[in-house]
Formats: sequence, C-alpha cells, structure tokens
Amino acid sequence: MLKRLFDLLVSALALVFLFPIFLLISIWIKIDSPGEVFFRQERVGRYGKIFRIHKFRTMTVNAESKGLQLTVGSDRRVTGAGAFLRKTKLDELPQLLDVFVGDMSLVGPRPEVPRYMDQYPPAVREEVLSVRPGITDRASIEFRNENEMLAGSADPERTYVEEVLPIKQKYYLAYVRSHSLLGDLKIILDTVVAIATK
Repeated sequence: MLKRLFDLLVSALALVFLFPIFLLISIWIKIDSPGEVFFRQERVGRYGKIFRIHKFRTMTVNAESKGLQLTVGSDRRVTGAGAFLRKTKLDELPQLLDVFVGDMSLVGPRPEVPRYMDQYPPAVREEVLSVRPGITDRASIEFRNENEMLAGSADPERTYVEEVLPIKQKYYLAYVRSHSLLGDLKIILDTVVAIATK
C-alpha cells in the first residue's frame, strides 16, 4: 500500500511539473518526423494482465513491421529526435501515466512484450509478475547500453533471449524478494546518476 501511495504521489507531481517538457518534446517529435507523438505497445503487467505502455515515439511509423522488437546499434528506424530521447531516457517519461493509473510502478521489473515473457520459465514468470512492472530497476541500470551490446551479435534476438534475459530475470527475482521503499529510492537515485554520467 505504501509503495502504491508513493507511486501515485510522485507520478502525479511529476506529470504536473514536467508538463512543459512533455509539450516541448511533443512539438519536436511532430516537427522531426510524421506520426503520433506517443508510441504504445502491448506489455505483460502484474498477474499477466496485458496493458499498453506509453513512450515518446522514437522510431518511424510502423517500425515494428520493419524489424525486430529490439533496438540494435544504430537502428535506421530511429528518428533524429528519437536518438536523443533514447540516449537521455526522456522517451520513458510518458510511463509516468502508466504509473499514475496503476499499470506500472516507478521501480520494478521492466515489462516485457508477450513474445519474450513466453521465454520465462513458468515459476520465474509467476514470481516476477507478482509485482507491478517498473520504469526502472537494477537491470535497467546495468543494461542501459543494451542496444549497443546487441549490435555486436550476429543474431541479436537469440543473444537477448539466451544471454541477456536470464541475467535480467535474476535481477527481477532479487527485487521481488527484497524490495523496500528505501531500496526503491536508492534505485531511482542510481538511475538518475547513471543517465547523467552516461
């Protein structure tokens, strides 16, 4: 209950104070390339509920039909504005809306698309999905340059499923088993520091 109240309060305040930034980014995206401001994609949430995550659009329209659901290296689908938004993680800001309505938390395991969640062992999937997915977590910090890491693979999707995903699952399980409000605050601070020093 305390975690949800914290999420609700922080996301509400952040959405109010960050509104001017949301507006400026929205205008930039519309000027930079044709298409919607927001990118919405189905993800697996708490207890397996499917929800549509919100991000600022960083790719060309219908990008998923032109390649993987992963971003690898200098992906040609990424727009000019999108490259900056991804580098600074500003594309993730609209997820504050998902936190506010209760689909996500500020901190928690990152929500996967259904096809990658299907790769989880059943017991791991059940435990990870016992909490709300988050905007950030330890795995997000450790794999903040994931697209660059996958760029060196001959088969990025296979590398993600067989090498990256198992490590992320260990982080997710550790979080589920020992998370606390103080721990969440530490992860949020570490995330800000990681982005600022990238």
